[in-house]
Amino acid sequence: MKKKTTIKDIAKKTGFSTTTISRVLNGKSEQYRIAEKSQHKIETAVLELNYVANYFAANLKSGKSKTIGLIVPSLSNPFFANIASNINSEVRNHGYTTIISDSDENVEIEKTQLQQFISRNIEGLIIVPCGKEMEHIKQVYEEGLPIILLDRYFQELEIPYVSTDNYGGAFDAANLLIDHGHKSIICIQGVVDSIPNKLRVKGFKQAVSEAGIQNFKVVGDEFSVENGYLETKLLLQNKNRPTAIFTLGNTIAMGCLKALKEENIRIPEDISLITFDDHLYLDYLATPITSIAQPVEVICKLAMKFLISILNKEEERSVKQVILKTEIKYRKSVSRIEN
Repeated sequence: MKKKTTIKDIAKKTGFSTTTISRVLNGKSEQYRIAEKSQHKIETAVLELNYVANYFAANLKSGKSKTIGLIVPSLSNPFFANIASNINSEVRNHGYTTIISDSDENVEIEKTQLQQFISRNIEGLIIVPCGKEMEHIKQVYEEGLPIILLDRYFQELEIPYVSTDNYGGAFDAANLLIDHGHKSIICIQGVVDSIPNKLRVKGFKQAVSEAGIQNFKVVGDEFSVENGYLETKLLLQNKNRPTAIFTLGNTIAMGCLKALKEENIRIPEDISLITFDDHLYLDYLATPITSIAQPVEVICKLAMKFLISILNKEEERSVKQVILKTEIKYRKSVSRIEN
């Protein structure tokens, strides 16, 4: 049986100490100012010798797993899938490994996953909570597990979070429709209990209220394609159809688009559409959809930056809770209604 390659074999081949090699393999080259030429030589030797790190043994020795847990509500939702991709990239850049799971918007599944992650000795957790309960997250945080809340958060807790201005983004979206002459607007919302949804509904209602618009309605209860589809189908049965629809998530928008197509409703000639959350596919539709974009990449970078500073026991930051601005991505799905 062929002898397994060890870190000492890499040291013998490259001439570098096992300490230097370990630092390169653990993503700490920049921290210890190891030259790129040296890094390349070590990485080449690793490939040539087919070296595989024994992380289990390393964990036993250091007591650290070099693992970060990530829980999102749904990996089938493009927004959360994008978050998972960005977080995984940031985690990897810091020399850690990610365990990713989704809760399916179910708080009991979320609780189970959290306990499973803890049993795997994760060093930190980034979570987009369901939003229905918070005690299980609060308890684990108070017991010492570093946690960063992402997108969704609990206003009552001191746990660090990074999110976006959901209220302002929805307020801007509603005003865009109002400025284009729309006075009959339907808002299709997502998970009612989640903070982002509550704030988006609040921003939408504030805008239509300030404009003196009374012909509006908020419907729906999930960030899902099915929710967008069913609610759109129902509203199209009415004789007095709205002139505009505002969906509070891009999965809702996908369902809405399907229903509109089935009923031969044209966008924006018959009904205008704007959605919260941006995605690449919105640019490639027959009618590109105007959206309220969140800075996902920045959100993920900040979340990981907060978590790493806690793990490295750096000086405590005065800012722990960050709200970032949204941006309107103008496309062709909103028509102007002349008075």
